[in-house]
Amino acid sequence: MKAFKIFILSSICMVACMSCSTKPEVEPMDKLIERGLQTAVEQSLIMAKELEPQDSLLPRTYENGKLKTVKYHSWISGFFPGVLWQLYEYNQDEQFRKYAELFTSRVEPAKKMTSTHDLGFMLYCSFGQGYRLTGNKQYVEVIKEGTHSLLTRWNPHLKVMQSWGKNERWQFPVIIDNMMNLEMLCFMTRETSDQMYMDIAKTHANTTIENHFREDYSTYHVVSYDTITGQPHAKNTAQGDAHESSWSRGQSWGLYGYTMMYRETGDPAYLKQAIAIANFLVNHPRLPEDKIPYWDYDAPEIPNAERDASAGAIMASALIELSQLDKSESSSKWLDIAEKQLRSLSSPAYMAGIGEQGGFIIKHGVGHLRAGGEVDVPLSYGDYYYIEALLRYKKLLAQADK
Repeated sequence: MKAFKIFILSSICMVACMSCSTKPEVEPMDKLIERGLQTAVEQSLIMAKELEPQDSLLPRTYENGKLKTVKYHSWISGFFPGVLWQLYEYNQDEQFRKYAELFTSRVEPAKKMTSTHDLGFMLYCSFGQGYRLTGNKQYVEVIKEGTHSLLTRWNPHLKVMQSWGKNERWQFPVIIDNMMNLEMLCFMTRETSDQMYMDIAKTHANTTIENHFREDYSTYHVVSYDTITGQPHAKNTAQGDAHESSWSRGQSWGLYGYTMMYRETGDPAYLKQAIAIANFLVNHPRLPEDKIPYWDYDAPEIPNAERDASAGAIMASALIELSQLDKSESSSKWLDIAEKQLRSLSSPAYMAGIGEQGGFIIKHGVGHLRAGGEVDVPLSYGDYYYIEALLRYKKLLAQADK
């Protein structure tokens, strides 16, 4: 009897130890995606209702307990309308279409701006998403006018579009972010059959490959061209830690830009570039365990440096697309990293609770740390690319079920 009692006690202890060591159940990706999108829906409704009566305003960030806003001329003006259009695609709720149309209309004056290279962000993320989902031809006219405004910054001699204005340091500055504005040019060729737009996009992308990237496929933020020789006279990193450091959002813009250019053109040079950038990022020794980058991969504060969740969201969205375009054995690696990033971004560590952060979705973004601007705050573009990544992954799951 005593031996039997010992046996029972031993069995109970073994079961208890086994249960203690059992790993918590991993949330299936389809459940995680729905949870993330539902949070986005509730948060975006809060923000839309808050800003609806405030004529011409669009969200920028939430800082020091206050919702910060911009008007159409800010480079980020198109992201919140784009968030609303993507959520309308997700839930087909007419309330979201109404809000998407309202906030998209607030961006329309940007179509006449010739002082910025960011018109792709401003117009294609808003009017472009709206046209994709509704077929509204008036949206195409806005994009067309905005594209011609953008092309006033094209220099055929230098073979790039100017990003910022010249100053004492830079004659003709071009930033890696400009790769993101090329998608609008590709769209215009598809829509009008005029090859000019695509040719300019490809020429800019080719010049950027030649001059923006280091041997390890990290990218400078700013390259300035000598207007006489056509050659770079300065290579800098304006928003990163140092000129030779790897500013994380810039690396993500490059990855996304060349993945997109391969999708649009089928040119294998762009796929090669995207894969090389992806390898630099996913194999970086200072990419944290949760796969959300520090604001700069070379920040001296690491491991205590600020994270940039917006860089993580952009990277995740790009990697999901790259996993479908890259037919090599690496494709599963891209998707695996993107899944880890989405799990991190959808966790309490990065995702705002309902009613928090003024209606923003993803916390811990960094705008321009060294200038003290938007540090450890939510950012509208972080939300935009997070939702895009969720929807891209959702479509992959739907295809797998067929």
